[in-house]
Amino acid sequence: MKTNVFQKTARIILGISMTFAGFGHLTFQREEFQAQVPRWLPDNPAFMDIVVISSGIVEILLGLSMIFLWRFKVKVGFALAIFYVLIFPGNISQYTNEISAFGLDTDQKRLIRLFFQPVLILWALWSTGALKYLMNRLKN
Repeated sequence: MKTNVFQKTARIILGISMTFAGFGHLTFQREEFQAQVPRWLPDNPAFMDIVVISSGIVEILLGLSMIFLWRFKVKVGFALAIFYVLIFPGNISQYTNEISAFGLDTDQKRLIRLFFQPVLILWALWSTGALKYLMNRLKN
């Protein structure tokens, strides 16, 4: 699926952002990311750390894939969009349990953050041409 220069730029920016966030999971933002582990999962600190580390590794792999696996960009776009859907319960948990992290220290800020997840999903699909691919598939 062919993409334009704006989509390519957006794909690379998203890939860099995902890679940076993934390294944050493994290092300097590890504790902050633990705030987004849903509270319905076991609250054992070691388990929560494994969840954060695992998701960080996945984010790094998806981020690097967004940048370097351009031949598979549609598939990578779908994978990243699915990842965003899968981690959304963590954002909901942060809101419903009133957990402060990443400067989201009020209910209003945490609620506003929830509305950015669909934006990230669309960004992943649009920038990789996956959205156009879906639209073409629906037409046929």
